[in-house]
Amino acid sequence: MNKTGVIILAAGNSSRLGRPKQLLPYHGKTLLSHVVTEALTADLQPAVVVTGAYHAEIEDSLRGQPVTLTFNPDWGTGMASGIVAGLAEALSVEPHLKAVIVAVCDQPHISTELFRSLKEKNIASGKGLVACTYAESMGTPVLFEWRYFKELSALSGGAGAKKLLQRYPDDVATVPFPKGHIDIDTEEGFRNLYF
Repeated sequence: MNKTGVIILAAGNSSRLGRPKQLLPYHGKTLLSHVVTEALTADLQPAVVVTGAYHAEIEDSLRGQPVTLTFNPDWGTGMASGIVAGLAEALSVEPHLKAVIVAVCDQPHISTELFRSLKEKNIASGKGLVACTYAESMGTPVLFEWRYFKELSALSGGAGAKKLLQRYPDDVATVPFPKGHIDIDTEEGFRNLYF
């Protein structure tokens, strides 16, 4: 089975925004629910949502959706701990995962098509790492093939998984995500989504 799962990181406390950005309204859903829906429509299974600061509220908001929630008690240490927790949960649900896509919950322009293009580029290129490109850099969502799971599981600190892209440049393919640089960190950023 060529199963590709997704880890959606939704553990932060939105300190600059002052309220949980995961639950901001966006096109009749929450920002997090939008990302979840796009991932599920792209047939990414298992879909693991990593929670932290607002665990109870997020769990309530996703009730009835076919996702696996996992609470990361170390969410305050940075993105790496969320990836580690999410990957462990994904592998416990589906031990034979071929790949996993790491996504964040505050990129409003994430789409089913983008998730599918990451999977298609992985197959077409034969590369084990597929990243999105925007604003002259590489970033999330990023696909990691199973051969990188051990290194993903050993991540620590706030840097996330970008160091793997830097460590193995010859095994990286990319897909364009022109609006990938747009994320929601402030009230102004949220207002700019609509105006």
